[in-house]
Amino acid sequence: MGMPIIEPVRIDVECATTALIQSIALEEAALAHILNAEGEKLQKAICLTNNVNDLIRINESVATMVENVSALENLLREKIADAISILNGKCHHKNCR
Repeated sequence: MGMPIIEPVRIDVECATTALIQSIALEEAALAHILNAEGEKLQKAICLTNNVNDLIRINESVATMVENVSALENLLREKIADAISILNGKCHHKNCR
């Protein structure tokens, strides 16, 4: 089985930008769910264990996830800024011209 082939479809810039903004919104929702799950994990750990080392390990795990989500948020912020620039006709990428 070979690589899937994705046939290009011609769509206008406004439609493409709207699809991009929708995909960013979905990514934001997914990140919100991840952060919520991490909060629930931390709460559950606090209720279930009295072992300080276990709590420290879980806290480090949650902190790492929050850092990763924060990095993704920064990328999404850049994507939405680019999408807004495209909608305003101010895109500086060579493919927009």
